[in-house]
Amino acid sequence: MSSAFLKAVSAAMERIAPLRLAESFDNVGLLLETPLKQIKRHRVMLTIDLTTAVVDESIAAEASLIVAYHPTIFGALKSFTLGNPLQASLLRCAAHGISVYCPHTALDCTWGGINDWLAEGVMGGRMAGTVRPLQTEKFSPTGDSDGALGRLVTLRTPATMEIIERRVKDHLKLSQIQVGYATTKDGRKSSAVVETIAICAGSGGSVFAGKEADVYFTGEMQHHEVLSAIAGGTNVILCGHTNTERGYLPILASKLEAQLDAADYPQPFDVVISTTDKHPLEFV
Repeated sequence: MSSAFLKAVSAAMERIAPLRLAESFDNVGLLLETPLKQIKRHRVMLTIDLTTAVVDESIAAEASLIVAYHPTIFGALKSFTLGNPLQASLLRCAAHGISVYCPHTALDCTWGGINDWLAEGVMGGRMAGTVRPLQTEKFSPTGDSDGALGRLVTLRTPATMEIIERRVKDHLKLSQIQVGYATTKDGRKSSAVVETIAICAGSGGSVFAGKEADVYFTGEMQHHEVLSAIAGGTNVILCGHTNTERGYLPILASKLEAQLDAADYPQPFDVVISTTDKHPLEFV
């Protein structure tokens, strides 16, 4: 890929989801830069995970850059070998002229990012409630609010769990979700309606700790976290880690195209969404 296109896409992603918003544990930004210069290739492939199938698809599609939501490198590496499937995927990308950029929690935190998309779905519309930061708000160097980790939705009209469950399924296009119902002090299922919903894309257990809400809505939580929540009077909705993230990719594609258009990138380009990227677990 051309260095100009790589810089243009990286700058566009920085405007969409500033890397300063990422959590301290995270590893975000340009994680792999290919040494091969493919000046005639200007195609971006969007995916949640960089799997072997996604790499095959990207090579076949002659992509020059993969924007993979989840970081492809987290901890320190002492070697890069073909014996490790993830490392092999990165080596294949480099060998075929494909670079890799990962936004992860920067895209979670930013206003208009994944958590706001989830909030809109659970509310049943943008005007059906209010959305506030769940964790400490983050600010730009000029003092403007940039976002926060997690969201807290307050519905204008309280709803039953059945309605919330249906909204979640419709928004995420899922036929099944996991639900833990809050219990009363005598161990019975609570019949209280829902007014507040805490939201975190992916894995929300640690993000929800100490936060009060009628519902915790996320992809996954640890077993003891679920038990603690429902015993404390909070319903839990779990949808599978990547199922809370993948539906945002079309929005990201539109945002990236708009940013590149606004920057007057001089060459024709494509932003495509992987068709092989999928949640790794299935109901059988």
